[in-house]
Amino acid sequence: MPTRTLRTVLGGLAFGEAPRWREGRLWFSDMHAHEVVAMTPDGARETVVTSPTAVSGLGWLPDGRMLVVSMDDNRLMRLEADGRLVEHADLSPVSAFNPNDMVVDAKGRAYVGNFGFPLYPRGEMKPAKMARVDPDGSVHEAADALIFPNGTVITPDGKTLIVGESFASRMTAFDIAADGGLSNRRVWATLPEAAVPDGCCLDAEGAIWVASPTTNDVIRLHEGGQVSERIDVGRGAYACMLGGGDRKTLFVLVSDESDPELTRANRTAGIVAVEVEVAGVGSP
Repeated sequence: MPTRTLRTVLGGLAFGEAPRWREGRLWFSDMHAHEVVAMTPDGARETVVTSPTAVSGLGWLPDGRMLVVSMDDNRLMRLEADGRLVEHADLSPVSAFNPNDMVVDAKGRAYVGNFGFPLYPRGEMKPAKMARVDPDGSVHEAADALIFPNGTVITPDGKTLIVGESFASRMTAFDIAADGGLSNRRVWATLPEAAVPDGCCLDAEGAIWVASPTTNDVIRLHEGGQVSERIDVGRGAYACMLGGGDRKTLFVLVSDESDPELTRANRTAGIVAVEVEVAGVGSP
């Protein structure tokens, strides 16, 4: 495997999640600081919007308005041109507990996962449903019996959705129908021993870079489970995104801890970056 050089791009975060590359910047949620942030490749940051609740998954409607997962009140919010966060959808008919990561397709359909059970403090583990929110704000059940659905990607052709089931240590794929429905559920890949899938991104060779907080690395995973590379980042890796001008910079959101109270108090989370050979594609 090639020798990789990690560099620190940004520090002082509470808990970074849901990185997205858009318009020359890395957008992400500082979940426990209740902020959405946009950052240039050299680490210059701007707070885009502040929320009264913890925030997670990000995406955009075809008209450019941003969607933001609001975790504590089980809602999907929309950022209007005047800077107001307004309700786009109430996720509670499908989402039993905190909604988390999300992917938005080219038509503006948002697929939103959720914990399925209380995480802080830890409750009894239960399977979760994934919600699909159409551009008009209507909420539908997209899939059920997922074990903590987390980082999610859609292939460039818009035909396949792949979601990480964190506490099942696997990536699960679905076919996407013309109306947005999901079918043909299958295991896309199982992660290596002790690894847990969190945030992830696709590359142009069909591999998925998966952040694994339990093994302190990002894993380049292929359909069927082959691992072509692992990059040790030295502490919990919670999400990753391919960005930069050529989409070959892998940004990794790292933290020593995930407990909301500790992360808010300590603010030791940050973003590291490493150059890779294959560019990012697909959504997010």
